[in-house]
Amino acid sequence: MRQEDPVAPHPQAPSAPQAEREAMRRALTLAARGLGSTSPNPVVGCVVLDRAGRTVGEGWHQRAGGPHAEVHALAEAGDDARGGTAVVTLEPCDHTGRTGPCSRALVDAGVARVVYAVADPGPGAAGGARTLAAAGVDVEGGLLADEAAAGNVAWLTSVLRGRPYVTWKYAATLDGRTAAADRSSRWITSAEARADVHRLRAESDAVLAGSGTARADDPHLAVRGIPGAVQPLRVVVDSEAAAVGAGARVLDSVAPTLVAVARDADAAALEGALRDAEGEAALLRLPRASEGPGLDLGALLAALHARGVRSVLLEGGATLAGAFVAAGLVDRVVGYLAPVLLGAGPAALGEAGISTIAQALRLTVSETVRLGPDLRITAVGGAAPGTAHAAGHVATTATAGAKKPSEQPEES
Repeated sequence: MRQEDPVAPHPQAPSAPQAEREAMRRALTLAARGLGSTSPNPVVGCVVLDRAGRTVGEGWHQRAGGPHAEVHALAEAGDDARGGTAVVTLEPCDHTGRTGPCSRALVDAGVARVVYAVADPGPGAAGGARTLAAAGVDVEGGLLADEAAAGNVAWLTSVLRGRPYVTWKYAATLDGRTAAADRSSRWITSAEARADVHRLRAESDAVLAGSGTARADDPHLAVRGIPGAVQPLRVVVDSEAAAVGAGARVLDSVAPTLVAVARDADAAALEGALRDAEGEAALLRLPRASEGPGLDLGALLAALHARGVRSVLLEGGATLAGAFVAAGLVDRVVGYLAPVLLGAGPAALGEAGISTIAQALRLTVSETVRLGPDLRITAVGGAAPGTAHAAGHVATTATAGAKKPSEQPEES
């Protein structure tokens, strides 16, 4: 499933005061508020404690190009930050981009101690801990590092592997069917499960579907029912440029759309549909896969990464999902299982290059949640050899160094 795991277990910091641990847990909660709106930047939360260990400031990175979490928290804390402690989920940055270095902001605020969870592995922004320590600030890294790395896994994946983090989502019956034998699928899972899918979309930079889903279901792929959500980029893999036509729901003005086709595909009709689209729509030409049908998925992810996409939600299409699994490009699986049996019908996953039980991908269940009558199961690949570099980055101590309505598809 994955060759490396940027969320491999990390060495933990020495036992921290209870106030700092509680502050870090709060900072993790704050950081999660930025999911889906900060790319290509990480999600970051910060809590400032005064000299007595009381919370005097909170903040999180709200959008790319905007103030960082530390700046928000310091502004709220004001003079109470002087001599206090800043607890932050990611090592404070040490570079000047669209915003100034957070390390300098912390020094200027008179903070006496900085506790962070995950070291910044980026070559440009790393080094904040050293700068703080050189200025006489007591700095400690690694507090709740595993939790913080898990919350920032998409960004860490982008830095360490140069590609987006891919989550494959599917909805199925207990016997693994995504529709009945007659292809009808309304509704397999409950309203609660379907609403949760929109949360996943809202936390993703891009939502991806294949040509089969585009042709059969005319999916919308946008976020609904979540106020203030930043709409993800909608991506359709349409190798032959034949599945997305004029009037397709993904070409409306709700969210931007990218249609990926083969370099040698005749895309004249599609180009006309994109020109006439209500919203922002573009064509992306990619090389074909070296083996089998479809496009080069590595090239697809590289192109999305170049556009600032750090997290991809793979939806719709057993064939495309199978190709991603076969290529080792699925990082997480989120399955919505309904207590329903169909006995026949399309399976959730297509051909994935697995022919024997010995080749089966063994995953680790990280979470199970009841959603109405359904069950959401989240699973990730186990840590593989070669992940030590990620752990080394993460824990450091600076002070020590169109269907009919009745046939609408699930979650479209």
